[in-house]
Amino acid sequence: MTKKARVPRSKKRSSAKSLKKRVITASTPRLADGKLTFNHAMIYVKDVNRGLQFYRDLLGFKLIEDFRYEGTPVYARLRAPGGDGTIALHQAGANDGVSSDGVRLYFEVRDLDAFCHKLQHKGFYITKLPRMMPWGWRHAYLNDPDGHEISLYWAGENRMKKSIMKSVREVASTPTRAEG
Repeated sequence: MTKKARVPRSKKRSSAKSLKKRVITASTPRLADGKLTFNHAMIYVKDVNRGLQFYRDLLGFKLIEDFRYEGTPVYARLRAPGGDGTIALHQAGANDGVSSDGVRLYFEVRDLDAFCHKLQHKGFYITKLPRMMPWGWRHAYLNDPDGHEISLYWAGENRMKKSIMKSVREVASTPTRAEG
């Protein structure tokens, strides 16, 4: 039995080889045959480490993989702590903006009030504290370190119901006693 000789790694690496990928084991998502599925939302950030501190360390997302360039994270993919939903943090260029006007990320959590209290206890500012919305969902609003708008919410059994908005419209269009 012959052993293969080990080839030592070159100590000198080009900048292209200094891009490293770390992969953390994650479950394979269930795919619907022939149907479109949502994979992830890409969030451009000025500093991936700062983004990781927010999404992983504060919100509880689990790191799936990250890419590093010369030891600095330039991309990270994370899975929501309570499901299969994923996000990716991508390093924006030095002169690129990271504005996401018109886009808001929604993360659902059953005990919204306790979760928001935990964030506040860690010193994080919530722009709008939890409150019930006319459509039957309880929402709180905040921004990540790069200003991306986030809604933390709990919809419960109303999550997939269309009828809740119909009921809201009916109530809104019903005259009150003072009007009649």
